[in-house]
Amino acid sequence: MTATTIGTTTLGTWRQPSVIPGFGLTFGLTLTYLCLIVLIPIAALILRTTTLTWEQFWAIATSSRVVAALRVSFGASLAAATINAVFGLIVAWVLVRYRFPGRRVLDAIVDLPFALPTAVAGIALTAIFAPTGWIGGLLEPLGIKVAYSWTGIVIALTFIGLPFVVRTLQPVIEEIDREAEEAAATLGANRRQTMTRVLFPTLLPALMTGFVLALARAVGEYGSVIFIAGNLPYQTEIAPLLIVIRLTEFDYPGATAIATLMLAISFALFLTINLIQAWARRRLGDV
Repeated sequence: MTATTIGTTTLGTWRQPSVIPGFGLTFGLTLTYLCLIVLIPIAALILRTTTLTWEQFWAIATSSRVVAALRVSFGASLAAATINAVFGLIVAWVLVRYRFPGRRVLDAIVDLPFALPTAVAGIALTAIFAPTGWIGGLLEPLGIKVAYSWTGIVIALTFIGLPFVVRTLQPVIEEIDREAEEAAATLGANRRQTMTRVLFPTLLPALMTGFVLALARAVGEYGSVIFIAGNLPYQTEIAPLLIVIRLTEFDYPGATAIATLMLAISFALFLTINLIQAWARRRLGDV
């Protein structure tokens, strides 16, 4: 083998051929785009927060109103993402595995939260679940209050997060080979064992990805929540609304401090979930 052949072979294994030519150009455009759209705004947010001293930042971060708003935002987001993970899996499974009249219509309805303005969604949910609404009027005599409560926030966040779970799971469910289920049944596995030992390990990485996407969408949600929440400080006030309040008061350092705190908590939370997801994928690969 000649030196030229060796060099060509080595280069070919190091740089795989691509449909889009010019790695340097495309990589540079990627970094530039990410810097302009993501990194620079985040850096500006953090730099604006650095105008505060550590004592001032800590006083804002630990104030009772901010802590209560963060608890409402992240607590309701986790609850909504968990609900979407459960029922989103069921919806995706039904849409992929079953054929029934109106399936395509139902499949299109899943995407409505993407197209519907969040403020419109909030107004519609408030009208439905208010004490005088269609559903709220039925729940009110039972002592169940949805609108203007923590429950209403969870419902609004569940509404806007469902498509992320369903659309993430659908391609994975479509790729599952039915022969694996048939083989499990042949070996004596019942439906529960087939689901927990054969199907669920395959679906787990995609399910966690959908959970993370729904959670990320819910944490920063504003429009669909402020109408149904009631916005009572220490009870149903979300962190994004508190940021807007600080901006209207021209308290820009306070607003950026709350935003930076939300960013840090979100990053830590998503990093933890991604590490768990990577561990689940490695374990699935070993199996």
